[in-house]
Amino acid sequence: MAQFVYTMHRVGKVVPPKRHILKNISLSFFPGAKIGVLGLNGAGKSTLLRIMAGLDKDIEGEARPQPGIKIGYLPQEPQLNPEHTVRESIEEAVSEVVNALKRLDEVYALYADPDADFDKLAAEQGRLEEIIQAHDGHNLNVQLERAADALRLPDWDAKVEKLSGGERRRVALCRLLLEKPDMLLLDEPTNHLDAESVAWLERFLHDFEGTVVAITHDRYFLDNVAGWILELDRGEGIPWEGNYSSWLEQKDQRLAQEASQEAARRKSIEKELEWVRQGAKGRQSKGKARLARFEELNSVEYQKRNETNELFIPPGPRLGDKVIEVSNLRKSYGDRVLIDDLSFSVPKGAIVGIIGPNGAGKSTLFRMRSGQEQPDSGTITLGETVKLASVDQFRDAMDNSKTVWEEVSGGLEFMTLGTSELTSRGDVG
Repeated sequence: MAQFVYTMHRVGKVVPPKRHILKNISLSFFPGAKIGVLGLNGAGKSTLLRIMAGLDKDIEGEARPQPGIKIGYLPQEPQLNPEHTVRESIEEAVSEVVNALKRLDEVYALYADPDADFDKLAAEQGRLEEIIQAHDGHNLNVQLERAADALRLPDWDAKVEKLSGGERRRVALCRLLLEKPDMLLLDEPTNHLDAESVAWLERFLHDFEGTVVAITHDRYFLDNVAGWILELDRGEGIPWEGNYSSWLEQKDQRLAQEASQEAARRKSIEKELEWVRQGAKGRQSKGKARLARFEELNSVEYQKRNETNELFIPPGPRLGDKVIEVSNLRKSYGDRVLIDDLSFSVPKGAIVGIIGPNGAGKSTLFRMRSGQEQPDSGTITLGETVKLASVDQFRDAMDNSKTVWEEVSGGLEFMTLGTSELTSRGDVG
């Protein structure tokens, strides 16, 4: 096998409005490496994976896999046909084998025709059997059942549109793994997965012989799987050999060194400023050299780290004793009962986490709480002063054709947040 399975040479990416999200990245990926990608929101992590998957070609530099390397890519929001069943979605990954098996049956049937071109049929039969044998196609059903059991997929006949977010992601993962790629590009692979599914994925990736590049905010996943960390910081790619914990230690040391260097730079600027502010007599000596030094210090391309800004959330109306009360709630889809005789109350000031396996009804409970779905029986009662706000996992309420500013501001130049009026363009950024 080649020394590297994928190489990037001086890769850069510019996004509107003329922002260099990736700059001059040169990396080579070892066979079998397990790499976790870290960076702030908007640092270019998903963009990097799209470039590596060959989906984004509008770049500077060059990014290419070695010849013959098969790449599998799992985006943050896998695109599954909502009209398909789970079985149909999975079979898309092995469509070449499925089609070969189907056509082989047709070829066998054609042998019964005495006027058939037997030489032509024999040649086609040989080609089809070659495809089937290469993928162990005669045991395809066994392969699919094993994969479905490992990832605990829903029933084969279940429609994708009825699946929860975690169930859809498991279907997408199963489909990807059945393609048997040499390199896996995974964008937030643990999103919407329950603990058991995450544990299975960790074991699978640990034993996977190919290369893995995964974006995730799951620190435990990174510690258990990653042997390398690739940090995207201010457009640059900084590799580190080790897991998340060891990366964190060196990151702390690097930040301390940067802070020390910046402190020294600022001290030099202060000295130059002190001289610049002296009277005309003081500036006569070595004036040009000192001014040039001041301009040099001030023109250093030091980009301040983009830390996440604090969000101000104005307080809502004063809450009464009743916030949310759920009584004898029941919800089912056909013969599948998700919620049965559920009762609870949420007190004022509570922070509540809802846990459960994929498909247990967590998102369904949220949709009933917001009125998007109705329970089969039982009630959900809100206090008189309670105002609900929610974000669904698929962000269906957002218009993907709009810019961030348009979506947040509604096209208005000024927004009201609590009792404050904000300029939308300045605060949305």
